[in-house]
Amino acid sequence: KRFKGYIHDVGGPTANFRGPACAKQLEKGVCQGKKCLFPKVCPAIHADHSDYIALLRELRAIKGVKKVFIRSGLRYDYICADPSDEFLHELVGQLKVAPEHCAPPVLALMGKPPVATFTEFSKRFYTMTKRAGKEQYLVPYLMSSHPGCTLKDAVTLALYLKEHNLRPEQVQDFYPTPATASTCMFYTGLDPYTMEHVYVPTDPYEKKLQRALLQYFRPENRRLVLEALVRAGRRDLIGHGKECLVQPDREYLEQYGQSQRTKQALGYSQERPQKRNTHGEGVRTSTGRGGRR
Repeated sequence: KRFKGYIHDVGGPTANFRGPACAKQLEKGVCQGKKCLFPKVCPAIHADHSDYIALLRELRAIKGVKKVFIRSGLRYDYICADPSDEFLHELVGQLKVAPEHCAPPVLALMGKPPVATFTEFSKRFYTMTKRAGKEQYLVPYLMSSHPGCTLKDAVTLALYLKEHNLRPEQVQDFYPTPATASTCMFYTGLDPYTMEHVYVPTDPYEKKLQRALLQYFRPENRRLVLEALVRAGRRDLIGHGKECLVQPDREYLEQYGQSQRTKQALGYSQERPQKRNTHGEGVRTSTGRGGRR
């Protein structure tokens, strides 16, 4: 009686990568030392969503079911490998996808495709949405402080978000979970595939700074973002220009200085305003002496 006819998420981890990647995998199993989608899509892969589409349509045909949604768990790089847009027409409402980052070194350690793949998927998604007259949105899932991610990498991600008008409501710090390569990096400081050293942000305050950069637009993060940019050597991103991430505050100006025009705009001028004496002569109150102009 409580079922209203809506199935909210027919998703899950890698939900659209349902069958064997290629004929070779079906016969001989997974390739050793290789991945189907990373660092780029294997030329042997056969990206096909027909089985998934059939499942969704079968669910919609069940009596009492009004709508079926996919909210999460899709590999957008696998969707991009499919030349057909048929599967995109099956999407309704908001869709959570996981680019997680945009800095190439971090994505490589995550085993994720280049951010250009996510950008391509976004364009295809919104082009189809506009053509179909639907109101749909992508909700990117982002992560801070992953092994290999420095403050400079977090700044790179903040700039990408600004450039593409993305303002995530939720971001997540990396949290080690069992049986993953990322957790191995977190505890050992080594890439298990190459045995090379990996920088691991473990200091709680640095993790807080990285997280704040992903939501640089929030007023409560302003002081943290200022400090993060100074630490990363990116004071050029502090100011009032279109390319800047955050505006300076009084504390920043006191410590690092700024142009006189910026100080005056914030009501922080070095010179005090002039007063007039009874004879109408200009008096500089900063010197305590009267004098003609």
